Amino acid sequence: MWRLKVSEGGGPGLRSVNNFLGRAVWEFDPDHGTPEERAEVDRVRREFTDRRFDKRESQDLLMRMQYAKQKHLQVDLPAIKPVDSAEVTEETILTSLRRALSQHSSLQAHDGHWAGDFSGLMFIMPILIFALHVTGTLDTVLSTEHRREICRYIYNHQNEDGGWGTQVLGPSTMFGSCLNYVTLRLLDEVDNNALTKGRAWILSHGSAAAIPQWGRYGSRWSVCMNGLEIIQSFLNYGLSHTFFQFIQDDSGAFAGWFTCQCLIFMVRSLLAQLHQQYWQ
Repeated sequence: MWRLKVSEGGGPGLRSVNNFLGRAVWEFDPDHGTPEERAEVDRVRREFTDRRFDKRESQDLLMRMQYAKQKHLQVDLPAIKPVDSAEVTEETILTSLRRALSQHSSLQAHDGHWAGDFSGLMFIMPILIFALHVTGTLDTVLSTEHRREICRYIYNHQNEDGGWGTQVLGPSTMFGSCLNYVTLRLLDEVDNNALTKGRAWILSHGSAAAIPQWGRYGSRWSVCMNGLEIIQSFLNYGLSHTFFQFIQDDSGAFAGWFTCQCLIFMVRSLLAQLHQQYWQ
């Protein structure tokens, strides 16, 4: 069962100047929770999946459940909805205020900050998976449970037409669809109905060739597994006048900076591989 750890370090290599205040990390503990609590978590997950097209955000339900148990607070007091202003009494106002205070108090962590899920953008997770895949650390960094939750998150935010949006509330885009489809493949997901629909959406909208610039670089990372392929990336993208024209066109200054960081990353990877191969 997953539990939220707040203001705790993550190992000897992780340092903090404020004693990790505000740091919130989900950790899987197979022995955590009672059978009833695990069953409740499974129920909440199923209900969210069944209603995912009507309510896209998870509302931090697992965190709310954990905090409610720790603080012994009633998270959901009965709501009062007056029909007209005549029904608004002092007791009605006090009940509403208590409900709001109880709800917000239940979400405050013990270190004083309010934790919350950073959801919305559908291209942050794929970029992380691409980086882990390129550096050969995918299996080292991600446990089986992490993989399962990442896949659950991506499947839950797949649109009805089979594609994925750039953000969870948006329509399907080639950028979001390609990145999330490739992410599922890199996580060893086999063909299923969701992947079939996702692939069909991509092919019916111009294929991956229609992906915008950022997607092309992200996809290229996923195949940069050795020195020769990294050199080929430079030949295709870096050492040509079209590259410098690209970063000065409509992509903007940030896209240019982002692309340069990608190239620097690939150079460092190449040097590290050459050093390991020829000097060790």
